Amino acid sequence: MKDKVYLYDTTLRDGSQAEGVSYSLRDKVMIVERLDDFGIHFIEGGWPYGNLKDIELFEYFKKNKLKNSQLVAFGSTMHSSSMPGKDENLNSLLKAETEYITIFGKSWDLHVKEVLRIKLDENVRIISESIKYLAKRGRKVFYDAEHFFDGYKNNKQYALAAVRAALDAGAQLVVFCDTNGGTTTNEVDSILTDAVAELGIKEFGMHCHNDLGLAVSNSISCVGRGCTHIQGTINGIGERCGNADLVPIMGILQFKMGIALIPSKKIGDLTKLSYFVSEISNMIQKDNSPFIGRSAFAHKAGVHIDAVIKNPLAYEHIDPVLVGNKRRFLVSEQSGKSTLVDKAKELDYDLDKKSPKTIALHKALQLKEQKGYQFEAAEGSFKLLLHKTFKKYKSFFELQGFRVIIEKDDKDNLISEATIKLKVDGNFEHTAALGDGPVNALDNALRKALVKFYPVLSEMHLTDFKVRVLDAKSGTEAKVRVFIESQDKDESWVTIGVSENIIEACWQALVDSVEYKILKAKKSGRLK
Repeated sequence: MKDKVYLYDTTLRDGSQAEGVSYSLRDKVMIVERLDDFGIHFIEGGWPYGNLKDIELFEYFKKNKLKNSQLVAFGSTMHSSSMPGKDENLNSLLKAETEYITIFGKSWDLHVKEVLRIKLDENVRIISESIKYLAKRGRKVFYDAEHFFDGYKNNKQYALAAVRAALDAGAQLVVFCDTNGGTTTNEVDSILTDAVAELGIKEFGMHCHNDLGLAVSNSISCVGRGCTHIQGTINGIGERCGNADLVPIMGILQFKMGIALIPSKKIGDLTKLSYFVSEISNMIQKDNSPFIGRSAFAHKAGVHIDAVIKNPLAYEHIDPVLVGNKRRFLVSEQSGKSTLVDKAKELDYDLDKKSPKTIALHKALQLKEQKGYQFEAAEGSFKLLLHKTFKKYKSFFELQGFRVIIEKDDKDNLISEATIKLKVDGNFEHTAALGDGPVNALDNALRKALVKFYPVLSEMHLTDFKVRVLDAKSGTEAKVRVFIESQDKDESWVTIGVSENIIEACWQALVDSVEYKILKAKKSGRLK
């Protein structure tokens, strides 16, 4: 391990600005506690000025101290018409009672003139006085130089003057911000090389947005040349195209650049951390996310799988176990028997390519795919098929029947209702539920009937639903393939159903999804 880099998480503030994300106080507390346990160095708790939830968050952690991380209060420089001691924003930051405070100020003369609508030297003054006021009261101040790169390109001397004022006033560290996310990596490198020399600083921080898809690259481009502090969010969530994603940043710095970040016993929880924040944020986890995505270490049939079985380094840049992920061999009718043997081992079945069971499984897979199933994209259903093929599977419930009603009223509102009858260990259940559509209604009714027997079902939800017509020439009589993706706080999985009746196909995929979750809980010992 070489140089130290400090991670600064702003999921609770910048992340909460993402479209569709809204955290309750309890959500925020859980995220902070998870980040603290993981070992993130700084956690931005939010802006306590006028935000009741953030005020309550800081009050909570005054009584419940963090073990590994530093909680940071965030705010702006003082108002131009105010005095430091009377500025409500600055005093709210002091009331948060955090050792570290981050404040942002304008570095781009366009913002000073057209947004703040004050004189350029007035902006420099409020930066200086705000930081002096906080520093004299014992706070360590990070200064976020907002819009620095755009400001530098537009008026280099003024952008540097604004940053110099922060340093002279006692800022612990200056963080250069690409707030609009429009700066290329070569521009970042060139500008910072010049700015660092002009300012005479040895360390600085980076805060990048992802509008060009370069936030991760821009964040780490100057590590080793003075960047010792990186700000971002888990999964890169944030306004517009998001913020720098701390997940791949951690992976790259830790495993590719040899820089000490997170203890090795914790970095193995990186995948779980990513899924946890995704779940709390009510966002779908991207399968192709580097390091932690379902597809990050997935290999399809052919020479790749054969090579990886012989030596994983042939097609994997790191061992997926290091970040808590796992290798996946995608199963299809084109898969060789070695792929099936490997998948069977994951479920504790000891097979070899020539065994009768392997040959039987291979034939069963081919027959299923001939009927329209596609297990390459539905690993959850494949694992259930494996259990059923080897007679080591017992259904968790017995369907007695279901009915779905779709009604359209005189106001053009569509109402879906599902009624389900089933037995669980001899207990008869008859339930009904409404939904936004027939699939949602079926899902609600099924889990409503089962959750008292299998409480773990309350932890999962459906995240995606796809329908594909297999034979368009057959028109409305065509067979359809339905994929349903489900997710809990640890992982996501896909299940499949195939039928000429779309409701029946949906039901098959729903049942597999629910049974996969129950089977997983039983295997982990959470259910008897």
